[in-house]
Amino acid sequence: MVAVPKYIAAEGPGPQEPDNTSPAAGEDCAGRHREYEGRHRADPEGLSVWATAQSTGPVQRRGRYVPESVKHPARMLPAIAAHAVGAYTQPGDLVLDPMCGIGTTLVEAVHAGRDAFGIEYEPQWSNIADANIRRAHDQGASGRASVIRGDATRLMSLVPKALTGQVALVVTSPPYGPTVHGLVRPGEGGVVKYDDRYNDGGDRGNLAYRDLTGLADGFAQILRGCAALLRPGGVVVVTARPWRKRGELVDLPSAVIAAGLRAGLVPIERCVALLAAVRDGHLVARPSFFQLQQVRKARAGGVPMHLIAHEDVLIFAKGTSPGEGTEVVA
Repeated sequence: MVAVPKYIAAEGPGPQEPDNTSPAAGEDCAGRHREYEGRHRADPEGLSVWATAQSTGPVQRRGRYVPESVKHPARMLPAIAAHAVGAYTQPGDLVLDPMCGIGTTLVEAVHAGRDAFGIEYEPQWSNIADANIRRAHDQGASGRASVIRGDATRLMSLVPKALTGQVALVVTSPPYGPTVHGLVRPGEGGVVKYDDRYNDGGDRGNLAYRDLTGLADGFAQILRGCAALLRPGGVVVVTARPWRKRGELVDLPSAVIAAGLRAGLVPIERCVALLAAVRDGHLVARPSFFQLQQVRKARAGGVPMHLIAHEDVLIFAKGTSPGEGTEVVA
């Protein structure tokens, strides 16, 4: 459950019209971060809140992404990627998503006039990412983007050496296990769930099929490669949220922070990307069928569970100390 500060800082266009008009970022990480804080922090003790779900995910993607995009089981909200691109980069900068899925980060980057590339392990999703990039260019996006097929834990063996030290921003999200909420349709025996898996084979090369320790280790390898590709002052933005496994909460955000530290990155800020709309100072949740079902069952059993209303946004810098006024994440 998220407490909404009195001041919701991420004002401007709704998620279907990403805000790519933020002031140009500074050349160094500390200067860039101070400028970012000036736009998004409510007070020194408050959270930085990104209002990224003023419209639903389907509305954000409508017409901008190919219809097949809905098949991916864990799509990032376009407004989250667009917000990160607008806050941390300038036109012409290079953006990377090492686990790019259907290419959400890449699409939002090229629409904002940035160049981008992504890594994707599964051909099904990389093909859809290619289609989404083509659609972005057909719609007038000025940035360039491409997708590399391969295992991002071996990032430096996949990427041309010329890109070392050239990436301004990394935006990505680790998988949440082999199954997620997916989609539903009515069936003879009740509700049928589909498009809820990354692949059907349980491929151990896919981080989604590892336990939390294996996932964190693999993600640390990915972040280590990202750190090598970052330019001075570049940042890494990772979205993550806890999930429940057999009723127990799995603290993925803390595992991501630990992975970042092992990769040599410095945590500089922890934000909130809303998965709920803000209306008159209140949150309007946008739960899936399965979230509602899970919460209702838990409350019927006396467990005071709440709907998920946000994702953690964990922001890292490369090899620098956090600048003055930043919130260091422990």
